[in-house]
Amino acid sequence: MDTIVRGPVFVLGDNVDTDQIIPAEYLTYDPSDPRERKVFGQFALSGVPKGQSGLPNGNIPFVPAGRCPSPFAVIVAGRNFGCGSSREHAPLAIAEAGCKVVVAESFARIFYRNSINGGHVAPLVTPRRLIETIATGDSVEVDLAAGTLKHVRYSMISEIAWKDAKTYKLDPLGDVAGIFAAGGLFQYAKQAGMLK
Repeated sequence: MDTIVRGPVFVLGDNVDTDQIIPAEYLTYDPSDPRERKVFGQFALSGVPKGQSGLPNGNIPFVPAGRCPSPFAVIVAGRNFGCGSSREHAPLAIAEAGCKVVVAESFARIFYRNSINGGHVAPLVTPRRLIETIATGDSVEVDLAAGTLKHVRYSMISEIAWKDAKTYKLDPLGDVAGIFAAGGLFQYAKQAGMLK
């Protein structure tokens, strides 16, 4: 994965649970089958209640009907993102929708580890409440190596706008960065010679 991710952002609030990320009715699909795996992306965040999708505007779909991948490269959320069940399909669905990074104030630990262990999306913690500053559709640039998020207040961007962008510091991935960079736990173990 590239260490810099740039694109439009999708904003969510607090306590987004795994059933909102990928509703249980879609768990009948097989993630090991490439054709069925894509279905997870089509329904990513489809369980977010009306009025809470794309805050504060109300109900903007993360994946417009019939148009996967999502136009959003980054999700910015509040506290306790990925709470609820331990389903591994939640970070997979976000990744299959084309999103590469989730920035939140805090994560449910199982969602965080599923994101890293599967190499799906980079879960980055922000010490600031960005959902009150960043709006859905704004442009952001996340630098995984530097641990920063640059924010441009509007979507029509130019190089001048990026020079004037507000930059926020994010917590680094730390010891798990190598696992994520390798593409997940099994790939990391193979590269390290732990598995053949």
